[in-house]
Amino acid sequence: MKQNNRLSTQDITQIGLMTAAIAVLAQISIPMPAGVPMTMQTFAVPLAGILLGARKGTFAVLAYLLLGAAGVPVYAGFAAGVGKLFGITGGFLLSFPIMSWLAGKGEEKKSMPWLIASLVLGAVLNYIIGMCWFVFVAESSFAAAFTACVLPFIPTAIIKVLMAAFLGKELRSALVKAQVLTAA
Repeated sequence: MKQNNRLSTQDITQIGLMTAAIAVLAQISIPMPAGVPMTMQTFAVPLAGILLGARKGTFAVLAYLLLGAAGVPVYAGFAAGVGKLFGITGGFLLSFPIMSWLAGKGEEKKSMPWLIASLVLGAVLNYIIGMCWFVFVAESSFAAAFTACVLPFIPTAIIKVLMAAFLGKELRSALVKAQVLTAA
């Protein structure tokens, strides 16, 4: 049987709402000395995958990135523009669709260990891609990039992974029960 790949009006609405949630949570931001802020984006992005599934969650993240690239001030600190995607934080931003997709795939397994593993993998890939991009753009060493872009973020990353896993599963369950989302 062929699967319908078209998005319904409800799907588009859910994607839009999640895109808006990512934009709002991106503004919860703490500037850091190296220029890579500590934000709630890395909580909202995997949450999109958990709530909407891998496909729609990734679409929400891509919509967020496209809005920012087009000049809508949705990135952390109300920043916008293609320059942000090519600046020192570009690698972090560009890895967001991977984070959301992995979170959605982890949720599909209906297993907390799988979900947490997918969230950890997404966070690790976000750090690797972001750090490598930072090294290239800032002409930095890997040691300096690790110290600036990864080390201070590890404690909050652990908290965000656990929050996304537990809060995400509970929120998804409540939204399915309320018939706002459909069970997968």
